Amino acid sequence: MLDVRRTVQTVPVSRYHVSLAVDDAEIREAQRLRYKVFAEEMGARLSTLQPGHDIDLFDPYCDHLLVRELRSGEVVGTYRILSPESARRVGSYYSEQEFDLTRLNGLRPRMAELGRSCVHPDHRSGAVIARLWMGLADYMTRHGHETIIGCASIAMHDGGHVAARLFRQLAVHHLAPVEWHVTPRCRLPVESLDDGLDAPLPPLIKGYTRLGAVICGEPAWDPDFNTADLLMLLPMSRLNRGYARRLLG
Repeated sequence: MLDVRRTVQTVPVSRYHVSLAVDDAEIREAQRLRYKVFAEEMGARLSTLQPGHDIDLFDPYCDHLLVRELRSGEVVGTYRILSPESARRVGSYYSEQEFDLTRLNGLRPRMAELGRSCVHPDHRSGAVIARLWMGLADYMTRHGHETIIGCASIAMHDGGHVAARLFRQLAVHHLAPVEWHVTPRCRLPVESLDDGLDAPLPPLIKGYTRLGAVICGEPAWDPDFNTADLLMLLPMSRLNRGYARRLLG
């Protein structure tokens, strides 16, 4: 199991702090929050080994970022990070279940993957995700990783029209160069969707694009989570440092 004793510097703020999970008990807290958001709130069909927890085979190989509310001590935000070394040990990145990443092979030696991002519904003001990004920036710097990838999920409650609209909007200014394009294994048929209306960008995707992230092609459909997933990629060399400073304070 990955040694989770390596910690990101805790960043005290008025209400929240961010750190890496240091033991199995803290990882379980993150998994309970993930279950609450993904299964109870979003209706995802999760195959889990422990009731009330979102657990999969990638968890033991990941570092888990936690944002904890200082007053209650509750974990209210989480991200998991799969390092390139751990991806080699487990045999793949999580996103390879949804995309063929062949064109990213040259980035793999220093490419970390983000996943299972979620924030408790009572704490979605933006402060929690900012704390998570503070921890992520520190993690990437400490370990010398050059590229971040991760799936940004869009709910499919409307059958996929919003997801198709968002893809078309993002493709205008935030599409990756063709050498970084990936192929979805279960493609969302965007050409048969989209009613032509504009859709506001979800806060997480908006934040990624402002930081400098790009989308790596068309979305995949994840039937278990009933979401359309866009693979996003952020080279640290292209990070919008001015926005990052404003965001992270």
